[in-house]
Amino acid sequence: MTRPSAWHGRRLRKKIELTILLAPALVLFVGFVLVPIVIAAYYSVFNWTGFGPLNDFVGVHNYRVAFGDPVFLAAIEHTITIAVLSLVIQLPLSLGVALLLNRRFRGRTLMRIVVFAPYVLPPAVTAVMWSLLLQPAGFVDQVMKSAGLGGLVNQWLANTHLVLYTNFVVLTWQYIGFGIVLLLAGLQGIPTELKEAAAIDGATPWQATRRITLPLLGPTIRIWIFLTVIGSLQVFDVVWILTGGGPANASTTMSTYMFLNGFRSLEFGYGTAIAVILFFFCFVFSLLYQRFALRRDTVGALTRAVG
Repeated sequence: MTRPSAWHGRRLRKKIELTILLAPALVLFVGFVLVPIVIAAYYSVFNWTGFGPLNDFVGVHNYRVAFGDPVFLAAIEHTITIAVLSLVIQLPLSLGVALLLNRRFRGRTLMRIVVFAPYVLPPAVTAVMWSLLLQPAGFVDQVMKSAGLGGLVNQWLANTHLVLYTNFVVLTWQYIGFGIVLLLAGLQGIPTELKEAAAIDGATPWQATRRITLPLLGPTIRIWIFLTVIGSLQVFDVVWILTGGGPANASTTMSTYMFLNGFRSLEFGYGTAIAVILFFFCFVFSLLYQRFALRRDTVGALTRAVG
């Protein structure tokens, strides 16, 4: 029978070990995540230009101005549009290409490299490159004319009705490789014995994919959805370099609006309020998604520490 003193000694040792292991990460998390969030929320209730002390307290005035600004409301709509399009278009494309690249064929490794290559490019390089390709009479226009599609040529970065979707195409070109590689990694973890057993039982390839592959790929798909939505809500660099949120604010996102009103206009209090609103969007989505989608994947994943 274990003596009480020995039991308490193991518990104390376990607590000390956890404290030593978690303390560095906890200090970094508090210092670089929680503290900046609190400071940002504090700055957002002041009318501050970035110079001098915080004397002009305005309360929630910055938030009222933001939600009363049609440009900001349009930026929210554009951001949500990009997120929805990412789920509706990028997910089927990523899944289809991943299923294709999961098969054995000559040149598969090269195809994987080609598909993933755009993702490793810096977003600034991607934006500058596509701004040159999409300029009037540029490479994209010439290719479309050569293919007999000259009637579809347009002002891709100047048409207020097309510019947001043009930005989405560029974002898809760069980031779809990440989704393909992530889903491909999930496919690699599915035992081949299951597919072989299904084939022996007379299942067609489509039935095996629908009944076996997709359900087992569910956790990977849900992780991809989470990362994609959070990334879409925070999209900035490609849109800013391509169009700067224009023309006529037709491609403004929440991040570009925040940068324009915070840094360009030297309204740091107002810009910080936009940052807090953006954080709130991401935080609420993360909580809801964790509660209703990711919970099934994390239940049982945590184990008790063994002392």
